[in-house]
Amino acid sequence: MCLPDDLKKSIEGTIEQHSQELRTISLEIHDHPELGNKEFNASKVLTNYLEQHGFQVSRGVIGLDTAFIAEYSNGQPGRRIGFCSEYDALPNIGHGCGHNLIAIQGVACALAVKRLLEQKLISGSVTLFGTPAEESTCSKIKFVKEGEIQRRVDFCMMLHPNPKDSVFMKSLSLDQVDIEFFGKASHAGMAPWNGINALDALMQGFDNVGMLRQQTLPTNRIHGIIKKGGNSANVIPDYASAQFFVRATTRNQLQDLKIKLENCFKAAALATGYLFNNEVFGKRYIEYMNAKGIEIEDDLDVSASTDMGNISYVVPSLHPVYSIGTDAYNHTAEFSLAARTTEAHQKAMVAAVCLSMTAVDASLDATFFQQALDSFKRGKQQ
Repeated sequence: MCLPDDLKKSIEGTIEQHSQELRTISLEIHDHPELGNKEFNASKVLTNYLEQHGFQVSRGVIGLDTAFIAEYSNGQPGRRIGFCSEYDALPNIGHGCGHNLIAIQGVACALAVKRLLEQKLISGSVTLFGTPAEESTCSKIKFVKEGEIQRRVDFCMMLHPNPKDSVFMKSLSLDQVDIEFFGKASHAGMAPWNGINALDALMQGFDNVGMLRQQTLPTNRIHGIIKKGGNSANVIPDYASAQFFVRATTRNQLQDLKIKLENCFKAAALATGYLFNNEVFGKRYIEYMNAKGIEIEDDLDVSASTDMGNISYVVPSLHPVYSIGTDAYNHTAEFSLAARTTEAHQKAMVAAVCLSMTAVDASLDATFFQQALDSFKRGKQQ
């Protein structure tokens, strides 16, 4: 590891100094869960704290009320370091994916890097992107489309709680497919023959999807819900809608699966990307975690997706997952309870230290960053 001991101690000291305050913020977010694009309290708590600690904060960016960008520069030319925070919750479960921890880890990393910038121990800037609605509309997609990521940072990193510690996990690419059918309303008892049943068409599409699953790879996923099926049982529905997610291990497989689903419904789709975890960044992060006595499980297979994948297509990126001391899976009530524990907070802070060290390495070591950039370029060609 190339990071000097004094810089390591500064990172550890800064995060330890703010740990209890960050714990308070984490509990505030956890105990007041907010769905995607409605995280008004979480966004306010985070941005106020960042402003209090010297960041230039822009709220309501990219047209989203709860998105933000927090920046600090020491005015010297250098590497532009990026981190992400998430803070949306799940319906009924609350923070079953531990976004209360992701929120404060981004802040912790930004604070640690800012301290080094203030002391002129490194040059450049640090930017924290507040990215709402990861579980639904995936705001990182819009951050990328608006050019905010690639315009502001040279690379970007974030962390995610999990039952296990891993870096090179195999995430799935994701498509969100929104389906609408428009029919013609009519009285279901008196003149059903005059109606065109939008719900029937939608249900036929669901049947088609059921048959499609027989011809899909075992690693692929198709799952959906009916969002609107009519207003009254005695009226032929003139409108019906559904939402599907399709997942696959590669973008090519995803595109093929999406086309097949579209053939079931003839609907439009919005794509998000496969996650390219930067191999060079990942190996350095593993070294720092190993030095803390934490073993990393490589090549962890998961059936989840993340909009961090979109960022990983425009700048070198790293998105490790770390254990919070539970065997419960993400998106469960049990995981939500675990995300509130002292143990989870402590593990989150250790991971934040290691991620910060990896980021500072990329800032100081031009050869290391060039290796990461080369790895990024190779990954885009896959």
